[in-house]
Amino acid sequence: MRDQVLWRKEGRIAALLAERLNIDTERALDIFYNSHTYALLSNPDSGLQLQSDQYIITDLLRELEV
Repeated sequence: MRDQVLWRKEGRIAALLAERLNIDTERALDIFYNSHTYALLSNPDSGLQLQSDQYIITDLLRELEV
């Protein structure tokens, strides 16, 4: 069950990223899956899974600015 919840969260974040960057969802998924933010989200010990989608997308956009 927890994997399904995380999977849906990842989808929502990719959709938000696509909307913010005005790119297609497939490209957004590629960017997201290759990010440090995704690595943190995949690690339950990081606590990022407990944060809102908006918090995570803000963190991801900050990462992409570097």
